[in-house]
Amino acid sequence: MESGLHLTDLQTESDSSATRPPRANILGVKIDAVDMASALRRIESALAENRKGYVCAPDAYNIMCAQDDPEQRRILNNSLLTIADSRAVVWTAWAYGIRQLRQVGGPELMLEMCRVSQTRGYRHFFYGGEPGVAEELRKLLELRFPGLNVVGTYTPPFRPLTDAECDDLIGLVATLKPDLFWVGISSPKQERFMAEYLPLLDTKLMFAVGAAFNFHTGRVRFSPHWMQLAGLSWLFRLTQEPKRLWRRYFFAIPRFLWGVGLQLLGLRRYPLR
Repeated sequence: MESGLHLTDLQTESDSSATRPPRANILGVKIDAVDMASALRRIESALAENRKGYVCAPDAYNIMCAQDDPEQRRILNNSLLTIADSRAVVWTAWAYGIRQLRQVGGPELMLEMCRVSQTRGYRHFFYGGEPGVAEELRKLLELRFPGLNVVGTYTPPFRPLTDAECDDLIGLVATLKPDLFWVGISSPKQERFMAEYLPLLDTKLMFAVGAAFNFHTGRVRFSPHWMQLAGLSWLFRLTQEPKRLWRRYFFAIPRFLWGVGLQLLGLRRYPLR
């Protein structure tokens, strides 16, 4: 069984292109020790090699979901790349000297890949949001990033896809062949969706970006910069969507802090499975 968050948990794993970035073990979830620039290099390397994979961006809530569900933990730990989407996750890694790990938010990564795509020509597909949101996002980002190629959008129902809907989605994606497939539904549904559908869809990389669709269309506001630096973005979001988010934050965050405390003190060990 592996120890808690120790320097020995920074593993180097080789793949076909280069040495995999080191990863930190945070409550049994592997987080890649990358910043935005190195995350982009990792993604572009995978695209250049025509590799398939998915990218996860967990915060404290997502990590606690993985604590409660071994399958969710397995999905996160089998990603192409898992980035830290919250300051709490970053600070936990820093507490044990893993200073190269930086916050790389899903919404921010989405914008950076759109910027890169202006010269690379990557094809994008937006999956998620309420009716009309994905199409609105497409128009806004195409205006913001001239030359951006968004080949399609799909608004899923608030339930699992039926067999017919699944076939329609597979057929649509097979026709459009996007390089980047952005999944904007809630966690942990979006990670499970990626793990299930990546083998079925004719796309290269899938990204779990949660509320990014709502952020970039103005339905949800970004927190002020000082709150981001202070790790209080969750509180700002709570003020905007209290009925939906209060259970998530008031139960998950204390449990996360308790678990991290036990891990840092060496009182509990979390295996990487």
